[in-house]
Amino acid sequence: MTWPTMTLANVMSLDLDPHPVQVEHAYPNIGIYSFGRGTFVKPAIESASTSASTLYRIRAGQIIYSRLFAFEGAYASVPAEQDGMFVSNEFPTFTVDVSRANPAYIGWLFRWQETWSALRLGAVGMGDRRQRVHPDRILAHPIALPPIPEQCRIVEQLNAAAAAIEARTQTAKSVDKEIGAILAATFARIVADAPRRPIAEVAPLVRRPVTIDPDAVYPELGVRSFGRGLFIKPDVVAAEMTWQSLYRIEAGDLVFSNIKAWEGAFAVASSEHAGKHGSHRYLTCVPDRSTATPSFLWYYLQTDAGLRQIGEASVGSADRNRTLATKRLAEIKVPVPSLDAQQWFDTVQAKARSARLAQTEAATELTALLPAMLQEAFGNRTRII
Repeated sequence: MTWPTMTLANVMSLDLDPHPVQVEHAYPNIGIYSFGRGTFVKPAIESASTSASTLYRIRAGQIIYSRLFAFEGAYASVPAEQDGMFVSNEFPTFTVDVSRANPAYIGWLFRWQETWSALRLGAVGMGDRRQRVHPDRILAHPIALPPIPEQCRIVEQLNAAAAAIEARTQTAKSVDKEIGAILAATFARIVADAPRRPIAEVAPLVRRPVTIDPDAVYPELGVRSFGRGLFIKPDVVAAEMTWQSLYRIEAGDLVFSNIKAWEGAFAVASSEHAGKHGSHRYLTCVPDRSTATPSFLWYYLQTDAGLRQIGEASVGSADRNRTLATKRLAEIKVPVPSLDAQQWFDTVQAKARSARLAQTEAATELTALLPAMLQEAFGNRTRII
């Protein structure tokens, strides 16, 4: 079906509601997520701490955007619960003519990537981070507008999909929290009466220095903070190395970033990581498999008690300048229950990971449907220039 093409100026208009900032007043404030992900509540703007002389009140159903981050999709429709809040002049607002368009339909249009990608072409400024989209550019943007009943049908479908995605996301979070609580309680029972031993006795530091061949290329690993595992980095070209040293990593190693360990940047190397390399910034402890398992030690070190010890072993004057000292790492004390108990807990951890992965994959799969639905709703009928 062919829908009439018109500009957004035919269905909405710039509508600013300025309010002079009054002494000793606080103004509830919002921000806008990039990539069409909606709005969020920010701390209130205190009159005593703002340099702005004027703020702008927003209304539910208005289209709002961030001049500064429009280039990456910072557009949204104001939700009902944020009606009457305030923003700075960096957040222009538009009111939709309800006789011509459903405000929710226009709001969904701005969540479609193709809309804000097209508007970015008319942005002004030097470089991505300085590009701004003028309100006139938005109003001049062409759309193909269906009749209001069809708009309402599309909105109903998209709202239902968004609600299903949110429900699934919340379920995944709830399951993750429940699994975490069960693991923590199970671990606490296992280690309640277990002896504590220095990590040097159960998983000593092992370095495997590599003799650099200037003609070789070496696969390299990195480690994410907050217990999020290892990742494969671009290969290191030996001819381009200046000061780096490389150390080989093997499966089962506990790999620590010595500059980020205090924030959980350590992980267990798996078979896919075997034979790859880390720079001198990475420390590898190798568990004595007759005494301790890598996964069990990793779990303990990611607990509050374990991270506290790693933090104490990471010396430095500021968070971003703290280095895990090898001698102090060796002195960290870890619980060492029976090997059978550790191995049993590792099977519980593996089941927990599988359950979490299933929840995450289901939520991710459902989330991927929304861009496809937006494309179906707008892509075949909206002309982008």
